[in-house]
Parts: sequence; structure tokens; C-alpha cells
Amino acid sequence: MMALGIIGDGRVARSLSPRMHNAVLAKHGLDGFYARFAVESENMAPALAGLRALGLAGVNVTVPHKRAVLPFMSRLSEEAAALEAVNTIKVQDHLLLGYNTDLQGFASSLADEGFDAGGASALVLGAGGAARAVVLALLRGGAQVTVAARRPEQAEALCSQLGGQGVDLARAAAVWPRAQLLVNATSVSSPEESPGMLQWIQSLPRAESLELVVDINYGRRDNMWAGLAHLHGAGFADGLGMLAHQARLSFHIWTGLDAPVQDFKAALERAS
Repeated sequence: MMALGIIGDGRVARSLSPRMHNAVLAKHGLDGFYARFAVESENMAPALAGLRALGLAGVNVTVPHKRAVLPFMSRLSEEAAALEAVNTIKVQDHLLLGYNTDLQGFASSLADEGFDAGGASALVLGAGGAARAVVLALLRGGAQVTVAARRPEQAEALCSQLGGQGVDLARAAAVWPRAQLLVNATSVSSPEESPGMLQWIQSLPRAESLELVVDINYGRRDNMWAGLAHLHGAGFADGLGMLAHQARLSFHIWTGLDAPVQDFKAALERAS
């Protein structure tokens, strides 16, 4: 039996990954299961050692542990090394192999929306771990990327490593009218989570070129980014597409099976 799972802090209880992976395991006749594991940061070393001891084939890693697991990896994929973050671990021959499927997951979700990053002007909000994957995917796709954060030094540090231009939110408002893509890579999506961000959104001038707004979060009932897209006549996508593509890539790493992404999306649709 193949044992898989996801590790995070207490928020992992809300993860939709078990629904996706267990559905795909069953559909393709694989004997296995996928479970949630809440792990505190101070218990990371014994938790990862336990993957080997308990015979798990692999796990996903979610916030806030994507960087914390790095010192325990035997090897890193090119994407995980570039992003300095791991979201997928494969246990192989007593080794822990670290991967990052967020980058390609985001790129594939953009393709699903019919958006071509080549030559496009993109504004990314946030400078944390999630933003790193978004920014690198856009840069590799040929976009011109501006990264904005409340603390501009964080945006500047990210761009000094990966590329693009780092600015504060005030300067981002000047970039906004020419942006064709806006990506929210912060953790806030609803007004009650950040009244200040709502005020920033409401202060924006009319968009001249906006085609698509993407919020990498999902499951928010009152999504201010969806409202922004509607106001400016642009398309909107939340993070479920990225989640499905990321999951498909992780599943392939563990099983070698190229399951259709629609298998994962169908499981998410049943969950909503």
C-alpha cells in the first residue's frame, strides 16, 4: 500500500489535497491513501525522519514549512533550489528528495485561462514564498514583472534574486494601469482579512490593459480580487487551478503515473 500525505501547521486541516489524491488513487486502481499531518516547526526533524520509519512514499509540504524542510533534503530539484522552497518530498532509497511543483502548477493554470505571459506586463502582489514561484514562472514565460509589497525591501530582495522590479504599493498603483495581469500572491483575499488592502484596491485608477486577475488563494466567499476583476472588465481565476496542476505533478513524482489534470479538478469540484 502506498502511503502519502501533506504536512503543515494547524491550517492543514482545511487542505483539499486529500480529497484530490485519494480520488485519483481510487480512480486509477492504486492501493494507497493520502492523509493530513499537522507538524509544529520544532518537530520537523523527527517528523521527516518518521516518513522513512513509517514507510511513506512521499508528502506534500504546505505553509509554513516549505523552507523549513530544506536542510533535511538529500537532494533538491532545480525548481526547489531556485525557489528555496519544497512543496513535494519523495522518499526513495532512504533519501528525501525535494521538489517544487508550484512554479509549473501556476504556469499551467495560466495556460488554462488562455493567458500568454510572453511580453505581457504583470503586477504581482506579495513577496513571500508563494510569490517567488509566481514571479519565476512569469519571468520564464517572458513577462515583464513588477513585484509589490507593503515592505518594499522584501520585494526588492526577491527581484534581486529572481529578476523583475520591486516596488511598494504606492508605486504599484502607478504600474497598475498598464498591467495586463495582476496576481495576488499575498495571503489575503477578503475585506475582513485586510481592510487596508481593500482601500488600496478602491484607490486604483481605471485599468487600461487588464486581461486577467489571479488570486492564488481559494475558498474565500467575499473575494475582493474577483470584485476588482469584475469592476475593470477582466477575467478572474482563483487558486484551485494551480492547486490541481501542482497536485498532478506531485502525483507523477510519487507514482510515475500521468493522471489527467481533470481528475484532480473533478475532485475539487465535488468538494466545492
